[in-house]
Amino acid sequence: MTAMQSLEYRVPLAGSERAPAPGFHAASPASPSAIVDVTVVLRPRPGDEGPGSLDEMARLSPRERHYLSREEYAAAHSADSADINKLFEFAARYGLKVVGVDEAAHTLYLRATVAAMNSAFGVALTTYRGTGAYASQSYRGRTGPVYIPVELDGIVQAVMGLDNRPQARPFLRRRRQFGGAWSGPGVVSYTPDHIARHYNFPAGQSGAGQCIGIVALQGGYSAGDLQIYFERLGIAVPRITTAGIGNAHHSTPAPPAAPNGELAAAIQVAGAVAPGAHIVLYIAPPTVAGLFWAITRAVYDPINRPSVVSISWGAAEAAWTPQSMLAFDRLFRVACAMGITVCCATGDRGSSDGIPGRMAHATFPASSPHVLACGGTVLSMPGDEATWNDGPGGGAGGGGISEFFPRPGWQRSAQVPPSANPGRHLGRGLPDVAANAGPMTGYKLLVNGLDTVVGGTSVVSPLWAGLIALLNQKLSVSMGFFNPLLYARLAGVSGALRDITTGDNDMTGLVGAYRAGPGWDACTGWGTPDGTVIAAALD
Repeated sequence: MTAMQSLEYRVPLAGSERAPAPGFHAASPASPSAIVDVTVVLRPRPGDEGPGSLDEMARLSPRERHYLSREEYAAAHSADSADINKLFEFAARYGLKVVGVDEAAHTLYLRATVAAMNSAFGVALTTYRGTGAYASQSYRGRTGPVYIPVELDGIVQAVMGLDNRPQARPFLRRRRQFGGAWSGPGVVSYTPDHIARHYNFPAGQSGAGQCIGIVALQGGYSAGDLQIYFERLGIAVPRITTAGIGNAHHSTPAPPAAPNGELAAAIQVAGAVAPGAHIVLYIAPPTVAGLFWAITRAVYDPINRPSVVSISWGAAEAAWTPQSMLAFDRLFRVACAMGITVCCATGDRGSSDGIPGRMAHATFPASSPHVLACGGTVLSMPGDEATWNDGPGGGAGGGGISEFFPRPGWQRSAQVPPSANPGRHLGRGLPDVAANAGPMTGYKLLVNGLDTVVGGTSVVSPLWAGLIALLNQKLSVSMGFFNPLLYARLAGVSGALRDITTGDNDMTGLVGAYRAGPGWDACTGWGTPDGTVIAAALD
């Protein structure tokens, strides 16, 4: 660092504070010569608040809405060139290489050594090693805030990538064995197309002309598995395109519960429900920056142009920095403005989201008010359905009240309760909808050459994404920002959603929240769909 750099007046970047991951301790300074990739997110152009609150759009039906194309959005809402030039000057001053600029997405991608990043952002990157169950794991991280020069204060909204801990996890649950067998009393399983028929998805639609984006953090699939699986269903293998990002790419599948199993499950569920849709896989490393890259790529993709995106990954809000949650939420608002519906799984660890103690924790990114949060049920044909909760060993559907995002306007009439935590925050409630997710009533899939049965909200998100693709095709219009349609229109239509009124998602029995009941609840939202009634109500 030069004398001028050391005297440069800096300010902490709001919401960037980090603490060590639970179960990890600082072991040694990160290697000064190691290369680090960083994503910098810039503010909207001065005087331009981007897509805004979307309140006006929320009041309109899909046919009445005007969505911006990706090109129109870029022309109207790209980052300010003066802001970008200041970032170039900052990078040059500290020896950071600008390896990419996306003006429409308000992002710059920087690359440099650990030593240069430490100097540029006022951090001390450190190697953290795990203990106990995490003994074989390590990551590069930091504590405290990121610091930026005062002239960038207000311009830089997020810095991601300095810390490369695994951030999000998939929400897939494999069926447990009973006495050495994959069956037991009350155990049943279904193919995804069977589930779709049960939920009365619109007949005569295949999703043709639609593109479903699937965001995955690592993983892969076997083309041979897909060929066999879809032949069994009597369905043509869907068209699949892979968009690897960074050092992540399509890889050979591993056991069904691994990330590879998650990706294979998402393909098979979405493909069985909407076989005519083009499925695009946005695969990235399992970090904050990786997830942001993948979603950015999906939203702004000028070639494949997905109309619906499925995300089956996440973590408790407490694991994220405010800067990152705000950056992701702005990205989801952009998706709404472009007519893209984003479906997010709410987790598989119930109302605590796996965090020990008696506090309730909502899952992000499902807690963003600009995504469709997809929760879980247990389905016993012909129609007996309850909240999914198999206890600590089997998982439960995530749900609750956000401690970060306020209650959105479109949710005020749903009688969403305050948070069960001290302070009783009036936050965004989730999930919005639900579908079968219990492994004991799970989905028959083929992963790594093995017939398996899985559940978890990881399969609910692509199921709903497939339904959205069918609705888009049938109505010849994009659903886009679906939540206001759900709360203001569909919730009042008889038969559009089946209310789930039994069960709870307190997986540990320590949280004391939440229970299913009439109307919206923080276990299954408005319930499970009747796709044909939904299509008629929106036509």
